[in-house]
Amino acid sequence: MEFLTPPPVRWLDPDGATPAAGEAGQTAGHGLPESPESVQSGNGHVASFVTAPRRRPASQFAIDRMKVEDVSISYGQKTAVRGANVKGKAAVKSVSLPVRQGEVLALIGPSGCGKTTLLRSLNRLTELTRGASLQGRITLDGVDITTIEPTLLRRRVTMVFQQPNPFPMSVFDNIAYVLREMGSRRPRKRALERPVMDALDRAGLLEEVRDDLDHPALRLSGGQQQRLCIARALAVQPEVLLLDEPCSALDPQSTQVIEDLIVRLRDDVAVVIVTHNLQQAYRIADNAAFMYLGELVEYGTAGSIFGTPKEQRTKNYVSGAFG
Repeated sequence: MEFLTPPPVRWLDPDGATPAAGEAGQTAGHGLPESPESVQSGNGHVASFVTAPRRRPASQFAIDRMKVEDVSISYGQKTAVRGANVKGKAAVKSVSLPVRQGEVLALIGPSGCGKTTLLRSLNRLTELTRGASLQGRITLDGVDITTIEPTLLRRRVTMVFQQPNPFPMSVFDNIAYVLREMGSRRPRKRALERPVMDALDRAGLLEEVRDDLDHPALRLSGGQQQRLCIARALAVQPEVLLLDEPCSALDPQSTQVIEDLIVRLRDDVAVVIVTHNLQQAYRIADNAAFMYLGELVEYGTAGSIFGTPKEQRTKNYVSGAFG
C-alpha cells in the first residue's frame, strides 16, 4: 500500500541554509528543490520529508531548567490482582529528557501517545485529574517540583492551551489580572502599565492593540487572542513556557507569526511545545522527542529526528507510514 506524502515545499537544511541554484534537483511540476534527505518507511516506501524553512539557526547557548527523570504516569485506581497492586492504564512510561532555556523542545507522536500528559506533568496539572499517579522525578532548577507550592510552580512553568482562552475583560485587564493576583496588594492601573506593555511587546502584539487596550479581548482575531494568552503567561516572568498545540485552531498567517514568536522567546525562557504538525516541529524546534504508546522512542536534534532518525518507528512516523 502506498502512503501519500505532503505536497513538496522548499527544502532547507537543518542549519537553515538555502541550497544554491543548481545544487538540488527540481520536483516535477513544482519547480522546487527536492529534499536532500529521505526516510524509508517500514513497508519499503521512500517518503521525502520536505518542509518550509527553519525559522532561524540553532541557539548559541542552552541552560538546563527542568529534568524529567524516569517518569511514568498512569490513570485509574490501583486494583489487587493475585495479591499484587496493579496500576491503572499507563500513559507515560519511564521517560527521561532535559528541558533547556535557549532551546525549543517539540514533543511529537500520534494521538494518545502520552505527549500532552507529559507536558501537563511539568507544572503538575496531571494532579488535577482524578486517579492520576506519577512515578519518577521532575526538577526545576534542581528542585523537585513536588516540593514547590502548585500555584508558585505554575507561575514559573506557565502553559498556553490549544484553544485561545482570553478572559472576558479588556485587553489590558487580561494581563493586569495575573499581575494583581501575584501581589498581596492590588496595584493601581498606572503602576501596571509598564509590565503590561512589556508583556504585550514580548508577545509581538503591542503595536496591533496599542490603541485598543480598553476594548474587549474577545473582539480580537484568533491569532491575536492566542498571542494575548502568551503575553499573559509571560507577564509573570516564567522560566518555562509550555505550549499545547497553540496553532492548531489558527490560520497559516497567524501560525507563522506565533512560530516566529516562539523562536524569539527561547533565549529568555525554555519552551516545550506539543504539536501534531511535523513541518511545524521541524521549522521551530531545536530538539524533538518522538513518543509512541507512552514510550520515548527517540530524542535528538530536529535535524537528526527528521533527517536521519535512528529508530525504525521514528522513520515510519516522520515518513507518514502511520500517525
